Amino acid sequence: MLKIILREGESIDRALKRYKRKHRNVKQMEQIRERKEYKKKSVRLREEKKKAIYRNRYLEENTKD
Repeated sequence: MLKIILREGESIDRALKRYKRKHRNVKQMEQIRERKEYKKKSVRLREEKKKAIYRNRYLEENTKD
């Protein structure tokens, strides 16, 4: 659970902004969506491998310049 302590003199809007940023950075919603339904280990590994291949191709294309 994320906790945001309101600093002295800090507005609620600013604290809410910090909470939203922290929430996004820890990828909490991604984890919730991911755990919504079960994925076999082989499917998960296949997706990770596919992402890694895409990432490597993308980096190779952009570093050739």
